[in-house]
Amino acid sequence: MEYLNLNNGRKIPLVGYGTWTLHGEQCVTCVANAIEVGYRLIDTAQMYENESEVGKAVRLTAIPREELFITTKLYKNSNSYDKAKSAIEKSLNELKMDYVDLMLIHEPYSQSKQMYKALEEAYFAGKIRSIGISNFNEFQYKKLLTACKVTPAVNQVESHIFYPRLSFSKTLKNYGTLMQAWAPFAEGKGNIFENQTLKSIGMLYNKTPAQIALKYLVENNISVIPKTANIQRMKENLDIFDFSLEEEYKQAISSIAGEKSLFGW
Repeated sequence: MEYLNLNNGRKIPLVGYGTWTLHGEQCVTCVANAIEVGYRLIDTAQMYENESEVGKAVRLTAIPREELFITTKLYKNSNSYDKAKSAIEKSLNELKMDYVDLMLIHEPYSQSKQMYKALEEAYFAGKIRSIGISNFNEFQYKKLLTACKVTPAVNQVESHIFYPRLSFSKTLKNYGTLMQAWAPFAEGKGNIFENQTLKSIGMLYNKTPAQIALKYLVENNISVIPKTANIQRMKENLDIFDFSLEEEYKQAISSIAGEKSLFGW
């Protein structure tokens, strides 16, 4: 696994495992399988209602907790300072963990500054190793910065070959924030797995279109959290660190990109 440095000196895996839509024993099995095949970043959220299952899977593995990077997120039910403080404790209790490696505000809310203050306090108390945001656009991000004591380590947003947002990633980096991609496969939209550009490039490296799609983001210093319940695809999504895309192929992939969200964010 390769890592990127966060603004507080901690490291985040370039490829993580997303758990959205996974519940019950399927979630426990999938997360345990993901850790077993080499994932070290597991992404959950209060909104997903699967934090307890993620925590159970972590406890089932032989991998030491300090080698894992666990992310979770606060959402609209925690939209005040006091509610956010309680929600942070709720997540820790659900996960049965003393700390999480990253906690985000799941999306912009009118009370985001209050919620972020609660995250900062938990960060200084050692309950959260890094804090950040999710789905904030440039305006919302810069507005939050005016009230921050701790610059967000991560902004997790929609990013994929059809909407990579590389200029936004550079802007975030200039302020010390890493961009992370949810839906790096665009949830299958745009027939991404049959895209001829990705197929053609993949044949040159003996890689699948999915691997090329991930590699494009990773080589632009964007951490990715693909989701799959298939253990072979879990392995495939991790198997992207034994090659580098040549510049002409990066340009070819860039030509696919558009300027509009596929999900309405």
